[in-house]
Amino acid sequence: MNTTPSKDPLHGVTLQKIVETLADFYGFDTLGELIKIKCFTNDPSVKSSLTFLRKTPWARTQVEQLYIKTLPKLQ
Repeated sequence: MNTTPSKDPLHGVTLQKIVETLADFYGFDTLGELIKIKCFTNDPSVKSSLTFLRKTPWARTQVEQLYIKTLPKLQ
């Protein structure tokens, strides 16, 4: 069996974990500036963000890309 770890930085990371990590690191104010979507600027919460991001692939992609760029700063 092949047991080499995945090279995908998103492997095993839930969308909820991504949003929570970014919100903790940047705060919703900065997230709203970095990614121009209303779920980060108008009455932001993790729950409302997850609802929007699960329905909107382009926004989810932007959030995932920001998470990948932020990973080195988190360690």
